[in-house]
Amino acid sequence: MRIKKTIITKDIKDYTLNEEINDTHHPISGDIAIFQVITLGKHESVQGEEKRNIAIFEGDFIMGAFANRYATSQFEGYVPVEPLPLYDILAAGGAIGVVKSKNYSLKDIEPTKVRMVGYVCDERGKVINTRWYKKSRIQFSAVVPNNAKLILSVGSTMDSGKTTTAGCVARGLKLSGKRVAFMKFTGTVHTKDRDFVYDCGADVVTDFSDLGFPSTYLTEKEELLDLYQSLLAKLSTEQPDFIVIEIADGLLQLETNFLLKSAEFMSTINSVIFSCGDSLSAFQGIEVLNKIHITPAFISGRFTMSPLLIQEVQEHCGIPVLDMFQIMSGEHNHLLISSRMVAA
Repeated sequence: MRIKKTIITKDIKDYTLNEEINDTHHPISGDIAIFQVITLGKHESVQGEEKRNIAIFEGDFIMGAFANRYATSQFEGYVPVEPLPLYDILAAGGAIGVVKSKNYSLKDIEPTKVRMVGYVCDERGKVINTRWYKKSRIQFSAVVPNNAKLILSVGSTMDSGKTTTAGCVARGLKLSGKRVAFMKFTGTVHTKDRDFVYDCGADVVTDFSDLGFPSTYLTEKEELLDLYQSLLAKLSTEQPDFIVIEIADGLLQLETNFLLKSAEFMSTINSVIFSCGDSLSAFQGIEVLNKIHITPAFISGRFTMSPLLIQEVQEHCGIPVLDMFQIMSGEHNHLLISSRMVAA
């Protein structure tokens, strides 16, 4: 049978297919299997191992990995606690699980349904897990490669403009002759965000899926920090002057909230940039950040598409407001340079 491999399974070369444990193995995040598409829904394509969007049809076979997903404008989904007759495609990068809730905009759209064909196993018969597969897990130490300046892009919610802001920052820094790296630290597997920042001019990009994570949602705190250190180490050979880091979703999301309150993580960060969708989320977000002793270098995001919203925020906020063109110009790069931060 022809198997369409998703991007999260790109490193899987040699394997055997085990159909005997479908009803007995209890999957965990990262466990790989081959699935047959039963009914098409939200996802009519997946991102393939070479990053191309691959059309899928009922009856097709795909290789994906079980994962959890937290996406307020898409699906909330989880690795099932027990084997099931059907599973859902949670994300186009190959994340498979069971949908628990979805945004109301998807009320008439069901997830694409797949059935288990068999688990992907190694030569010993063990189910292959993508997380850390043939990769080195480096214990968190807060060591920053090349003593680079680290800029953290956070937002009020999903789709608030974090990636666009990060890409504009990378472009502005490149215009000033700096060597720039980008890291998408948390989220659900798909390369569109890192690809966008690369197109903006970043010299090198990476994300959590490079170390085999189909998603970072519900990752243990220690493992999350080790993932961060391992991604920093991956960038070390590039000797960047700046590393722009994006963490997914909004300030209140589980992993994002933990990282912002983590003295260990925040001790590596030089500047925080905050993106939001409207004026009220700008003020509330600044208040949330101030309570944990974080002051953004500037604020940006979707609200800066409106001159009136920019005016509202500027009149009531002491923090610089920059639109994407101002950020890309590089004329405000000085706002990004400060001493490292320490969270309360």
